[in-house]
Amino acid sequence: MIRGLLPEEYPELLKEINDPPVQLRYEGVLPLEGNKLLAIVGSRKFTTYGREVCEMLIAGLADAPITIVSGLALGIDSVAHRAALRVGLQTIAIPGSGLDRKVIHPRSHASLADEIIENGGGLMSEYDDLMPSGVWAFPRRNRIMAGMCHATIVIEAEKRSGTLITSRLATEYNREVGAVPGPITSPTSDGPHMLIRLGAALIRDHNDIRELLGLTRTDENPTLLDVEELSDEEKVFIKILEKPCSRDELIRLSKLDTGSASAILSLLEIKGLIKEEMGEVRKTF
Repeated sequence: MIRGLLPEEYPELLKEINDPPVQLRYEGVLPLEGNKLLAIVGSRKFTTYGREVCEMLIAGLADAPITIVSGLALGIDSVAHRAALRVGLQTIAIPGSGLDRKVIHPRSHASLADEIIENGGGLMSEYDDLMPSGVWAFPRRNRIMAGMCHATIVIEAEKRSGTLITSRLATEYNREVGAVPGPITSPTSDGPHMLIRLGAALIRDHNDIRELLGLTRTDENPTLLDVEELSDEEKVFIKILEKPCSRDELIRLSKLDTGSASAILSLLEIKGLIKEEMGEVRKTF
């Protein structure tokens, strides 16, 4: 059922932009509390590379506290929605029209809209329910995507692509922007490469996205969990770190000289088994 959102139900970040929507029509489940909102945008005329990269990145985010936001359009938008549905991530679509299925554009995506709702996602629009789409509507739609999301990722876009409007707005709203590099021979790489040169984050895998959103990278997890494979000196530190303690206290308890202890601690950090935070060293497993 389509309903109007109360002002307090608006996504928190959307309330901060200088031109917030006067109304928001909504259908489905609101963004899950605590989730990071990630806009994924890109070319309507995507390549096989663009589709595969989009699907790979979203598959890597499965089980992460992330809601995928896109525009329900042809191209990368629909690839992103479907990839999110496939791996069980919540997804929210913001079409450049009202939410009534009679005006959803393209018409072929009315079934995708239904699938998003059936799987715990949502549809959002500032337009009246029966308002048809128009060229004028998409830039205004893009400001909602950029404004409500913690970060925007661009996957394939030509230099003059409307997709770049979303990334520009995200920058203006002080949001994070990332871009996926592509083959230098492809016109759809021009947009992302320009963004990277202008300072957008280089997105190579799902861990780069996690970092952009302020989430822990999974590739920083321990790479060596079998304590039996550690040296005797390394095992000493692991045993001491049943409870976190300061580096100085750790070295003192190890009864090793400072030089040797520091070298071993550095090695354990490289292996991803310990880390130092807020003045304390702790195990990561």
